[in-house]
Amino acid sequence: MTETPRSESDHIAETREKLLEAALMHVVFDGWSDKTFDMAVADSGVEPGLAKLACPRGALDLAIAFHRTKDAALADALANELPAGLGFTAKVTWAVRKRLELVEFDKEAVRRGATLFALPIYASDGARLIWETADTIWTGVGDTSTDLNWYTKRATLSGVYSATVLYWLGDESEGHEATWAFLDRRIEDVMRIEKAKAKFRGSGVGKAWEAGPAKILSKISKPGSADRPLPGSPA
Repeated sequence: MTETPRSESDHIAETREKLLEAALMHVVFDGWSDKTFDMAVADSGVEPGLAKLACPRGALDLAIAFHRTKDAALADALANELPAGLGFTAKVTWAVRKRLELVEFDKEAVRRGATLFALPIYASDGARLIWETADTIWTGVGDTSTDLNWYTKRATLSGVYSATVLYWLGDESEGHEATWAFLDRRIEDVMRIEKAKAKFRGSGVGKAWEAGPAKILSKISKPGSADRPLPGSPA
């Protein structure tokens, strides 16, 4: 049986994975820093030139890879582990909780990442990653919206997820029970807003809005199937 030839992008991805695995033990002490990147190169045995090719921005690219690796694991969990019979609210709550459980043993790496992406120079990278996580969740729970709701759902969930992560980082309660209670409250707040929006849409003013300005905005902002713009992306 002939093996499928590996592409250059496959080789780069494999190299980045090796570097990330080697970096995690150093992130705890040195953060996502140049020192961590240099140690990861040395420990992994990756040739320095290849390491720079795989991660042109050094440890920043490793921090991004770490986040996206966990998003990929979440997508897999949503496809294979999501309990049947849940409504959208319960599914989203389950997904946010699952995403944090996936990094339970890498809490310090998440903390160091939060510090890194809080820097103004990397804030757009951080915003994009949070948006990607929200998109992974909504897509995984079966969201099929293609109008302005596509954006508002992800923007709202990005805020919920960010706040929950920050709370989780400081939570010392047993089993992170305080975090899950916090998450439930944030989701409940969002659902209150959604109910208010639904009530507005059912009113005379809301119906006029839906038939006029909202319809126009929906057409202007409707995301394409292949290339939906993300916050921080070039126009």
